[in-house]
Amino acid sequence: MTATHPVVFDPYDHATQDDPYPVYARLRADAPFHHDPERGFWVLSRHADVSAALRDETTFSNRMGVSIDPASWGPQARYAMSFLAMDPPEQTRLRALVSRGFTPRRVKELEPRIQALTDEYLRPLVGGDAFDFIDEFAGRLPMDVISEMMGVPKDDRAELRRLADLLIARPEGSRDVPQAGIDAALALLGYFQDAVVDRRRRPKDDLVSALVQADADGDHLADAEIVGFALLMIVAGNETTTKLLGNCLYWGARNPDQLATVFAEPPRAASWVNETLRYDSSTQLLARYLLTDVERHGVVAPAGAQVALLLGSANRDPAVFPDPDRYDLDRDTSQLVSFGAGRHYCLGANLARLESNVVLTTLARLARSLEVDEAGSERIHSVNVRGFAHLPVRLGAR
Repeated sequence: MTATHPVVFDPYDHATQDDPYPVYARLRADAPFHHDPERGFWVLSRHADVSAALRDETTFSNRMGVSIDPASWGPQARYAMSFLAMDPPEQTRLRALVSRGFTPRRVKELEPRIQALTDEYLRPLVGGDAFDFIDEFAGRLPMDVISEMMGVPKDDRAELRRLADLLIARPEGSRDVPQAGIDAALALLGYFQDAVVDRRRRPKDDLVSALVQADADGDHLADAEIVGFALLMIVAGNETTTKLLGNCLYWGARNPDQLATVFAEPPRAASWVNETLRYDSSTQLLARYLLTDVERHGVVAPAGAQVALLLGSANRDPAVFPDPDRYDLDRDTSQLVSFGAGRHYCLGANLARLESNVVLTTLARLARSLEVDEAGSERIHSVNVRGFAHLPVRLGAR
């Protein structure tokens, strides 16, 4: 880094959001512990640093939340981000209680329903005219899966998806959660508060009811804790999977030689998912709060500082992933950090992988070709979520 060409990283800049990877490369090379004095936050971009920080809860705290947005940063973050905005022992307690309702068995039991929804929505689209993959499929299936899990009626799902989109979108020039996003968060919190009250009166066979009834040696979840988790599920559990599926199709089409191996052998869809998670993760950054001074690469960030951990950059670090800008379904992706690491490893990772594997395996069995209309594609602009708002595609039938 030179005085005349300093590294600039603005996560709110739409041009950076459209293609952050050149900036990430400069950060890793020239400013691995970057400080933005204007906005006050610090940035870790190398895989070793990001991976270690994700696992070091005694230094890198979650207590202020995981978003760099000023309106989302602070002790109040737990009300919208649930245990993502907590440290032990609160995080340990809440995650243990939530896990009693969100079990691996409950997730695995969803596979037949995920397959049925995939068949219902995808089959009519293969071999026909071009369609918007986000509107017609990727935005519908994850929302239906999460909604059926949580007992959200079919008539409410489109509105919840609209509110979730507003919550993560950042208009040009925005440097914080816009008013539309704040209003959307309040509407979602109110919706799930009503749902919790209803389930306490009339339990059903859904996740909200299971959380209402969760018991760990006499310890129960408070209404606000269930509402916060429900909001986390409907936003993170829906949005990130929707964006992952869109990213898979986009990069598959951009790399036809790699995609051809999946069409020839549909079970390789798991590798398609994993390499997309590494190459272009739908979650790009997570914030942490420093409990002590931290020295890295010759610079010191003080206790109380906000640090952005760049997952998207760590997944392109050549120290861990050789030739990282090459999209390669044969590479070892075992060290990707797209779902975080340590105590805060994503609770929904298994569900996201299950949905994506079912969808892409089915697509590879039904289709012989994939075309993406890049000119008609539209990215969502968000501080930490990367993917498409619209993705026109055409699937040729076998």
